[in-house]
Amino acid sequence: MRRRARRARPEWVRIRVRPTARGAGAALAGLVLVAVGITLGLPDVVGLGAAPLLAVGVVWAWMSVRRIDRGRGALHVVRRVDPNPAVRGQVTTARLSVSARVPSVTAYGRLSRLRISEQAANELCDQGALHAQLVIQGERIAVRYRLQPGQRGRWPLGPLLTSRVDVFGLVRATQTLGVPTPVAVWPRTVELPVRGSRAFGAFDRSAAGAQIASDDDSVLREYVLGDDPRRVHWATAARRGQLMVRADESAGVPPVTVFLDRGSLPATTGGPANDDGTTRARGEWAVECAASVALSLLRAGHPTRLVTSSSAPVVEAVAYSVSRSSEGVARILDDTLDLRGHRGPGEADKAVAATADALRRARRSGEITIAVLGPLRPVARHAVAAMAGDGLHWAVVQSPPPGTPGHQEATETADVLRSTGWHVVMADDRTSIEHAWSRLAEGAR
Repeated sequence: MRRRARRARPEWVRIRVRPTARGAGAALAGLVLVAVGITLGLPDVVGLGAAPLLAVGVVWAWMSVRRIDRGRGALHVVRRVDPNPAVRGQVTTARLSVSARVPSVTAYGRLSRLRISEQAANELCDQGALHAQLVIQGERIAVRYRLQPGQRGRWPLGPLLTSRVDVFGLVRATQTLGVPTPVAVWPRTVELPVRGSRAFGAFDRSAAGAQIASDDDSVLREYVLGDDPRRVHWATAARRGQLMVRADESAGVPPVTVFLDRGSLPATTGGPANDDGTTRARGEWAVECAASVALSLLRAGHPTRLVTSSSAPVVEAVAYSVSRSSEGVARILDDTLDLRGHRGPGEADKAVAATADALRRARRSGEITIAVLGPLRPVARHAVAAMAGDGLHWAVVQSPPPGTPGHQEATETADVLRSTGWHVVMADDRTSIEHAWSRLAEGAR
């Protein structure tokens, strides 16, 4: 089995046929004999030369229309990736099995002559190659290999590329088998030391006075079997057409909105992302920082949501995750899979301003806001600064090194936010997320 990391071939590439060394030699010998026979006027020699040419041509035509995924000897492929979603930089295991759809002598004959090569997106193979363990049995081919995704997103694994020769060894046919398996890659996150929901709650009460929770302030989630029917919020259930209950596990705990500025991500131009290694590293650091903060506060008991900058934000539609289980974690991480940058600095500036205004209008009493921002222009930075009010407002502002483009804007962004009551730290992609968080927490005491 050949094992190379490469992008999958287009779906329309089905079968490619080419002669083997034996087939090419036979065809060349036949051409020579035909030429000699015609030159010397020897019909028998012409016939002798035409025989291998005819054999190669017939086998070529047969292999061109003979697909291994159809007919009596059809083969099929089963691929499993565990875990899926994977995490950037962490190893995940893929298992591949090629077997006969219906057991038959024809299918087993195909398996015995089959060579396979797995195809994978480059983003799934940070180590550069697929190192596989191959087991060939009479009725199937089993392969086990490891992937180490190097980039967040959704990437294809497969389809399988198969290669087989005819029984005479004259022609080799290459065909894709099966369909690509989508592999989701979550950002890498770290567990941050959260002082606890009591500490956040105490900060809010000391700053704004005691808050008495009402039904309007409750965080709602879908009803699941076993919930107390008395906690059903009937007004919301009637409006949405499904049962919704007040989440009791977060009662008295302020909700958290983590605001991520997508301007830190590589700018898009309507097609592939236009970025270099530095820009991508800066953007991925911002995504991982925001995801780490959101998950850490969710596990501490806070209803948490991740809101990203958008030119047309609908922040009310972004639900809070209230479950500390894998379901709540997956909900937040899934929101990061398809994150891309804006089309340019102008759009990024407008998106941050529009989202900040929407969050300010939709703000709940005592809500905690933690923003991960890039260097902002005046309109955007003042819109974010205007979000300050009761409760906690923390921000991590990404700052390029001094003397580089963007450093002055980052400094001005931090100064404007601090002037309205935000607790701000400046960091770059070389700063560990844990260190940036500890500086932020220490500065807020």
